[in-house]
Amino acid sequence: MKSITSFTLQYAHRFLGFKGEAQYLHGHTGNLTIEVEDTINTGVNMVFPCNEIKKTAWEVLKNFDHALVLREDDPLLPAIIGVYEKQGIKDGHPQNLLKGPAFKTELATAYPDARLVVTKETMTVEGMIKIVYDLLKDKLNISKITFTSGDNAASQEYNPAGTIERCPLCGIALNEQGVCEKCGYHK
Repeated sequence: MKSITSFTLQYAHRFLGFKGEAQYLHGHTGNLTIEVEDTINTGVNMVFPCNEIKKTAWEVLKNFDHALVLREDDPLLPAIIGVYEKQGIKDGHPQNLLKGPAFKTELATAYPDARLVVTKETMTVEGMIKIVYDLLKDKLNISKITFTSGDNAASQEYNPAGTIERCPLCGIALNEQGVCEKCGYHK
């Protein structure tokens, strides 16, 4: 069975080298849906609490919300960083509260203080799905990710790695010591 959670992300990007409207810097409202598959947890009668999926995924996804997403070889990148430095906001601002922890993977690097994500490839809907899966595959048993943005949509199905041991009281994953970080249950 599956638990399904959706997110809305506001971001700006462009398709470097693309011959068409998307070569210009522009913004989108993107809708991301994550499907998590597992057995039903008999203690709480659910696969995985959707609010916990949301919390786990949002920790990294909030780096994409209200962010500029550029490919690492985009000539706009040094210009943007230069403007941010001149404005004194490259390393953050007290009002920049909606940010997650910085991350660096093979596909993308998040600079949350600058509201910037730098990607290896052009950030298409397909690219976003690859990045999200890479960031969350070890935290959730993802069976499918769908991302829509403007007129574009893509979906990818995955074979979940197996079951994740979950708390019989609240349904969230137990940590490596067999403890529920939400309610304190010990295995």
